[in-house]
Amino acid sequence: MSDPHSSPFARILHLGWNSLRRDLRAGELTVLLMAVTLAVAALTAVGFFADRLQGGLQRDARQLLGGDAVVASDHGIDDAMRAQAQSLGLRSAVTVVFPTMARADDAQGGASRLVSLKAVEPAYPLRGSVQTSTQWRSDLGNAALMATGQPAPDGPGRGEVWADAALLAGLELQLGDTLHLGDAAFRLARVITLEPDRGAGFMSFSPRVMMRMDELEGTGLVQPASRLNWRLLVAGDDAPALARFVRDAQERIDAGAERGLRLMTLESGSPQMQRTIERAESFLRLVALLVALLAAVGVALAARSFAQRHLDGAALLRVLGLSQRAIIGAYLLEFVLAGLFASLAGVLIGYAVHHVFIAMLAGLVQVSLPAASGWPVLLGLGMGLTLLLAFGLAPVLQLAQVPPLRVMRRDVGALRPASRGVIAAGLAGFAVLLFVVSGNARLGGIAVGGFALAVLLFAVLAALAIRALRTLVREGRAPSWLLLATRQIAARPWFAVIQVSSLAVGLLALVLLVLLRTDLLASWQQSAPPDANNRFVINIQPDQAEAFQQALRAGGVSEYQWYPMIRGRLTAINDRAVSAGDYADEDAARQVEREFNLSHADRLPEGNAVVAGRWTPGEADGLSMEVEIAERLGIHLGDRLRFDIGGIVHEATVTSLRKLDWGSMNANFFVLYPVAAMPDLPVTYLAAYRAPDQPGFDNALVRQFPNITNVDMTATLAQVQRVLGQVSQAVEFLFLFALAAGLIVLFAAVTATRDERAREYAVMRAMGASSRLLARVQRAELLGVGTLAGALASAVAMAVGWALARFVFDFSWNAPWWVPLAGALAGAVLAWLAGWWGLRGVLRRPVSESLRGMAAQ
Repeated sequence: MSDPHSSPFARILHLGWNSLRRDLRAGELTVLLMAVTLAVAALTAVGFFADRLQGGLQRDARQLLGGDAVVASDHGIDDAMRAQAQSLGLRSAVTVVFPTMARADDAQGGASRLVSLKAVEPAYPLRGSVQTSTQWRSDLGNAALMATGQPAPDGPGRGEVWADAALLAGLELQLGDTLHLGDAAFRLARVITLEPDRGAGFMSFSPRVMMRMDELEGTGLVQPASRLNWRLLVAGDDAPALARFVRDAQERIDAGAERGLRLMTLESGSPQMQRTIERAESFLRLVALLVALLAAVGVALAARSFAQRHLDGAALLRVLGLSQRAIIGAYLLEFVLAGLFASLAGVLIGYAVHHVFIAMLAGLVQVSLPAASGWPVLLGLGMGLTLLLAFGLAPVLQLAQVPPLRVMRRDVGALRPASRGVIAAGLAGFAVLLFVVSGNARLGGIAVGGFALAVLLFAVLAALAIRALRTLVREGRAPSWLLLATRQIAARPWFAVIQVSSLAVGLLALVLLVLLRTDLLASWQQSAPPDANNRFVINIQPDQAEAFQQALRAGGVSEYQWYPMIRGRLTAINDRAVSAGDYADEDAARQVEREFNLSHADRLPEGNAVVAGRWTPGEADGLSMEVEIAERLGIHLGDRLRFDIGGIVHEATVTSLRKLDWGSMNANFFVLYPVAAMPDLPVTYLAAYRAPDQPGFDNALVRQFPNITNVDMTATLAQVQRVLGQVSQAVEFLFLFALAAGLIVLFAAVTATRDERAREYAVMRAMGASSRLLARVQRAELLGVGTLAGALASAVAMAVGWALARFVFDFSWNAPWWVPLAGALAGAVLAWLAGWWGLRGVLRRPVSESLRGMAAQ
C-alpha cells in the first residue's frame, strides 16, 4: 500500500494542516487571528450597515422625485413611453403642474390668487406619501401644523382639492370652504403639510393646489397657450427593468426625437439630497478605510512575532530534511486556512454587530432598511485574506530560509526586513482593495496616499529622533532609568522605528476618527444647518425695498440675505450670437433659451468660492460665472458675454469662476457683477431669511406687499434635515465602533514585543536591577514612544483631514492649533495604558522561568 503522504503535495497538505492545528492549540495564532477577525468584523459590520443604510436612504430619497425615475415634458407624455414602463413591470403615474388663478367663493369675499395647480393620478406618489392635515387654523404656526400631518393615500377625492396653508391664509378660507378653479368649484378638504416631490428650487413659487387628474378637463384651464409641466413617474423593484427604462428614455432624449424632454433620477433630482447622500457615503467608506489600515498594522506586528517564535522550529525542520518549497507551501496553506477561518468568523460577527447598530438606531433612523446584499461578505473575505497574505506572510516566508545551523547557533537566521518585491506586491494588493472599499478615486487616493506618505515620514522622523535621543541622553548626565530606557530603544533602532511608526499609524487613524467625529462632522452638519433660510421672497420692487426690510425687522427677522435680481438673456459670446441650436446638451440649450437670474454685489457672497480667476470688488467691466454653468455653455475666463436685459444690451468680461454650495439654502446666482450698484438696469429684489414661527407672519407680508412671491422651503428643509440627522447619528455610532477597533489594534501593537521584553528584563533582573527600576524604564519607554507617535500622528492627521474636507467632503475646515499637543498627550497615555495592561505580567514573571525559556529556545 502506498504512503498517502508520499507525494510532495500531500506532504505539504499534511504538514500545513498539522501546523495549523498545533499552532491553534498552542495559541501561537491567537493574536494574528484576533487581528484579522477584528478587522473583518469591523469592516463587514460597517459594510452591512452602510449597505443597508445607503439602500434605505436612496430608496427614501426617491421620495423627492415621487418615484425612481421621472420623465418631464412640456408637451405631454407619449403613450408609448408609459406603455414601455408597464411592459417592463414598472408602476407609473402622471402629474401635470401649471400656474393658474384660484378664487374664493363670493360668500368668502371672492378674492383670487395665483396658485400652482397640480393634477395627479390616484397612484401618485409612487415613492413616499403626501402628508396632509385636517386641523388647520389661521393661528397655527408652521411647526405645529407640520406636526399634525398624516399620510394621505389615494390623492384628493372627487370634487375636492388639497391646498397649502398659505393659500387658505391669503384668501381667508377655512377647510370645507369652496375654491373656484376655472369653470369648476371644489371643496377644500385638507391642508398639505408635506409634498415629497415638491422640489428644492424655484419650481413652484405659488401656493400649491392639488386635484384629481380626471377632473382637470372640467375646469377648462388647459388651453393651447397653457404652460404645462408634465411628469411621468416610474418606480419598481426590478433594478434591471428600471435601468433599461432609464437607458431607453435617455437614448430617446439624446436622439432629439422630441424636444422638451428631460430625465430625472435620484442623482439629478435634488442637489441637497444628492449632496447629503454623497457625503454620508464618503464618511462611511472612510471609516472602513481607517479600520482596514489599523488592522494592517496589527497583522504585520502579530505576524512578525509569530515568525520570531517559530525560527527554531523552522531550523529543526531543515535539519530533518524538509525542503524550502515544502516549508513555504506548508506555511502558505496554514495562513490561507487561518485567513479563511478568521475571515468567516469576522463576517459572522460583523453581521451580528450590524444588527446591534440597527437596534441602537431604531429610534433615530426612521426608515425600514432593505436586506443587505452579498457585497459585504465578499469584501470581508477578500480583506481578511489580503491582510493576512499582504502583511502577515512576508515575515513567515522567511522561516523557509532559516539555516539548519540555527539549531546550534541562535545568533544566525534572524528575521530580516522583507524583500522590496514582497512588500511592494503586498502593498499593491492592499491598495487596490482599499480603492475598491473607498468607491471614490479621490477618497481612496487621499487615504491610501496619505497613509503611505505618513508611514515613510514616521519612519524617517522616528530614526532621527532615536539618533538625537542617543546623543542627548548620556551616562552621568541622566538618571539610570532614563539611560536604561534610551539604551533599550537605541539597542534595536530598526525595531524602535517600526514600533514608533506602527503606533503612529494607529494613532493617526484614531486621531483622524476623533477629528472626523467632532470638527468635520460638525462642519458637514453646519453646511445645511437647522436654522438655514426657509423663505425666499422675489419680485420686491425698488420702491418697496426699504418698507419690506422694515417689515422683516418688525417681525423679528434680524438677519437676512438681500440681493438685487436682474433678468437677462445671454445673446452672444465673444460677439458670436448664441442660440439653443448651438448646443447638443438639452440642459445647455434650455439655459440659453430662458433668462438668467443676474445679480451684483461688491463682496463675494457666503457659500461662493472662486475656483478660477479673481474676484475684484468694484470691477465695472467684469462678471463672475458659476463654474458648472460655464462648463456647460463652453464659457471660459476672458470671454466677453452680452446680455439682453429688458431691451438694454450689457456686455462684460468673465473675470472669475465660482463654485456654489447648492445645499446651503443660501441665495445663489449663476452670474454676479462685482459692483455695488448698476443703476441703469431694471431691477427687483430677493430676500432670503429664516421666518419666525409665529402665526400670520407670511400672510401679513403678502397683505402689505401683494405683488411679492413668497417661496416657503420649510418642508424641503425639514426633509433634508431629517435625512441628514439620521446619517449623522449612524456615522457617530460607526465611528465609536471603529474607535474601539483601533484601540484594540493599538493594544496589539504595543504588546507585540512582550517576549523580547521578558527576556531583556530577566537578564537585567538577574544582574541586580530592581523591579521598581525596570517599571520606571518600561514606563519611560512607553511614554516616550507614545508621545513621539502621538505628535507625529496628530500633525499628519491635520493635513489628511484638511485634504479630505477640501477635496472629498467639499467644505472648508482647519484643525485647532492644539491638536498636536493633545495628540502627543493622548499618545503617551494610550501607549502607557496599553503597555501597563498588556505587559503587566512581564515584570512579575520569575527570572528563572524567563531564563529557562531562553535556554529552551
